[in-house]
Amino acid sequence: MPDFDKKPWSTIVDVLRDDILPILLILVVAVIAIRLARLSVRGLVKALLDREASEGTAQELSAVELKKRMDTLDSLGGRTLQSFIVVIAGLMILGQLGLDIGPAIAGLGVVGIAVGFGAQSLVKDYLNGALILIENQFGKGDVIRAAGVAGAVEDFTLRRTTLRDLDGVVHTIPNGEIRVASNLTRVWSRINQDVTVAYGTDIDKAIEVVDNVGREMAGDPVWKRRVLEAPRVERVEALAEYGVTLKILGTVRAADQWSAGGDFRKRLLAAFRTHGIEIPRPQRVVLARDPHDGIELGLAPDQDELAEGTE
Repeated sequence: MPDFDKKPWSTIVDVLRDDILPILLILVVAVIAIRLARLSVRGLVKALLDREASEGTAQELSAVELKKRMDTLDSLGGRTLQSFIVVIAGLMILGQLGLDIGPAIAGLGVVGIAVGFGAQSLVKDYLNGALILIENQFGKGDVIRAAGVAGAVEDFTLRRTTLRDLDGVVHTIPNGEIRVASNLTRVWSRINQDVTVAYGTDIDKAIEVVDNVGREMAGDPVWKRRVLEAPRVERVEALAEYGVTLKILGTVRAADQWSAGGDFRKRLLAAFRTHGIEIPRPQRVVLARDPHDGIELGLAPDQDELAEGTE
């Protein structure tokens, strides 16, 4: 059996006790810290998403989508903490080996300050992207208004959101620029239409016609499952300059709001024409000067008169 009090065994024991063992201890602690950090981040993310799924706007997300979001946030938080722990462990090991880590710490401090100033917008993008995921403000396929742009969400990452507008133009928005996100396709939306009828119109009859149009549309097989609440006159909105304004409200599935609104207006125009209800339009006064008779005052022809004159 070797005598550990004599060389070279005593030297080996000293190296193991003074150098190797502390380094191994640092590595073990670092591994445990990384593991605990991952578990802590996963638990925090799961608690936040579970709360949103039960109380907030994330409750309509599927289990697959929730897991995907949890993995994304878990990866971001886990990697950040893992990098921080690795850097600290590396500096401690260098110090244990007898190297002067003062300049390295100072250099890292300077680099950290420089990166902090230079990448603060990038950090803001990632943090805001994480909040968008947790709160389920919008997702791929939603139509939103954000940062002065409206369009369908074609792609979304923790750093940026990609929208395609109605003209087909693609807009890339850093998530840090999104202060207010208006989701136009969240579950349901409204048909919100103001219609003005001429003064002298039987308002009760006009209301009945509008309500009948809404009921017929809601009963149509094409719209039966898409119209949640039939459009109807909610109130007399205003006594306007040219007539009486009626406020019409209805509820439809969010993705169908534009097509439903267009079809309702088409049906409403046909019903008004059938029942003789007039939608007023402004009149123009034309002054015509005749060299023999002086000035003659008359009304400009409307569109129907112009059309008849061309036939």
